Amino acid sequence: MRKILRILDKIEDKTRAILSRQPIIYAIIGGIGIVLFWRGVWQTADKIPFLSGPVSIIISIAILLVTGLFVSFFIGHSIILSGIKQEKKIEERTESEIETEMDVLKKELGVLKDIQLQLERIENELKKTKKSKK
Repeated sequence: MRKILRILDKIEDKTRAILSRQPIIYAIIGGIGIVLFWRGVWQTADKIPFLSGPVSIIISIAILLVTGLFVSFFIGHSIILSGIKQEKKIEERTESEIETEMDVLKKELGVLKDIQLQLERIENELKKTKKSKK
């Protein structure tokens, strides 16, 4: 089973790499896949006699709540977090607020680059230490 999953994972990686260069084709193929998936779910549900509208709603809400997908799917994490932080929507922000946020993001990116350089130095030192021990 693990071999099959590895093979499928490699196929997925190659497919994404190819399709990512053609975003419109990628979107069309992805859209078709999603629609066909939901069509199959819909037709399967139609064959189960007790799955009326209200029963389907109750079962789906239960599944989404148990898996933690209910709120994130219908609202999304970014909207919730922006509400908690009491952030304005991007169209409500002034140009100076957006520039300030961009400056903060640039500084954070600089810090991340510094951390990356330090990690690379540590990795190189570890490699040298391992080679010298051999």
